Amino acid sequence: MILPVILSGGSGSRLWPVSREAYPKQFLKLNSSDHSLLQEAVLRLGSLAECLPPLLVCNEAHRFLAAEQLQALGVIPSRIVLEPMGRNTAPALALAALAAQQDQDDPLLLVMPADHVIEDAQAFLDAVAQGRRLARKGKLVTFGITPASPHTGYGYIRRGEALGDAGYRVDAFVEKPDAERAAAYLSSGDYLWNSGIFLISASRYLEELERHAGDILESCRRALAASREDLDFLRIDVEAFAACRGESIDYAVMENTQDAAVVPMDPGWSDIGAWDAIHALHSRDDASGNATQGDVLLHQARNTLVRSESRLVAAVGVEDLVIIETDDAVLVADRHQAQETKRIVEALKRDSRCEHLTHRRVYRPWGYYRTMAISEGFQVKEIVVKPGHQLSLQMHHHRAEHWVIVEGTARVTQGERPGDQQGLTHRVLTEGESTYIPLGILHRLENPGLVPLRLIEVQTGSYLGEDDIVRFDDAYGRSCDVS
Repeated sequence: MILPVILSGGSGSRLWPVSREAYPKQFLKLNSSDHSLLQEAVLRLGSLAECLPPLLVCNEAHRFLAAEQLQALGVIPSRIVLEPMGRNTAPALALAALAAQQDQDDPLLLVMPADHVIEDAQAFLDAVAQGRRLARKGKLVTFGITPASPHTGYGYIRRGEALGDAGYRVDAFVEKPDAERAAAYLSSGDYLWNSGIFLISASRYLEELERHAGDILESCRRALAASREDLDFLRIDVEAFAACRGESIDYAVMENTQDAAVVPMDPGWSDIGAWDAIHALHSRDDASGNATQGDVLLHQARNTLVRSESRLVAAVGVEDLVIIETDDAVLVADRHQAQETKRIVEALKRDSRCEHLTHRRVYRPWGYYRTMAISEGFQVKEIVVKPGHQLSLQMHHHRAEHWVIVEGTARVTQGERPGDQQGLTHRVLTEGESTYIPLGILHRLENPGLVPLRLIEVQTGSYLGEDDIVRFDDAYGRSCDVS
């Protein structure tokens, strides 16, 4: 059996300001108006023979996003393994392989990043079928992309002797080249782009990891042994996993093993590394080479990507630009320097700003909230609660809240000071009604209806940060965190 392992880490800093740490690119609809990149990765497996439900490895902070997006597809995963912090792909796959062996005999692990685009799913599945024959023989299979250009942003694989009709022995993994070497690789015909997609049996990966990076395997074994089940998630032990060094699958295993094999494929692949890749995907049918999304007007523009999320964006007489608008940031960049967007994210971090972390719309397991206005001493939010969901029973030390119901039905729980939960009262509010939650008072908001609950919250107080939450009961297993 094949067990798809979808690696859903990373922050996508080159796709700022749409991709943020709290809502990175794998959860965004960048290639489709209907599905996120993560959902596309799951859907392309639909006709794969002898395929188990996917195992997802993701950051703990993204657990509810991942679970909700799979639920929207009607997919029940084999597991959702939560990394407490990022340690690159080799430890992530070690956790997946160890967890897989607890549930299955020795599945073949089809390892895929969650944030890639593959336009020809059948070509991809045909390549997987070829790789399957090699993986069953104990080979550690990777998939190389037939290069379409002398790209300097990808690593390369030099293929060696043929291994029957299924693929080739790997001669070498090559770092990202300069332009001259990339052109030589392309003309030689012996090099493929390194896709970062693998097909390896769980036991073979663990054997090779123990041989070449045994410390990583030992750290992951300890972290998994001390893990705990939490709702639909497997929480990895924080302390044990923090001791694990970060390393990629390529560096830890593939460059050292004697059994690496590569299967060439050409499925219309892109790793969506930066905005220029988005432009390449969506500009093909425009005579002027433009790609637009949202409310956009162009005049005499060429080879330009414009994406608008909250307002009209107009551009006149521009060429080779990337213009990305969200409700709290605008990026304007030379399309050929789109990779350098990550430098803006680094500057935001240095300046202790928040625009690299979250959008004004922040998703929670119960729905989302959107910051509409903020100033000293007050903040205004739109809050939307999904039908049948509720916020935690909580209190705030530094702020009071005024709720005005705009749409739907709210069930409001309100009580006395903490420690006196016997005195909780419940009442139902409908459109146009409001309530006041004083500072320090227990309260909970719930949507008992069949349509989304939408309300306006006005906060007042000396401190309005999201960490001013003390939870006493929570349906999602959260305690002092603010996720």
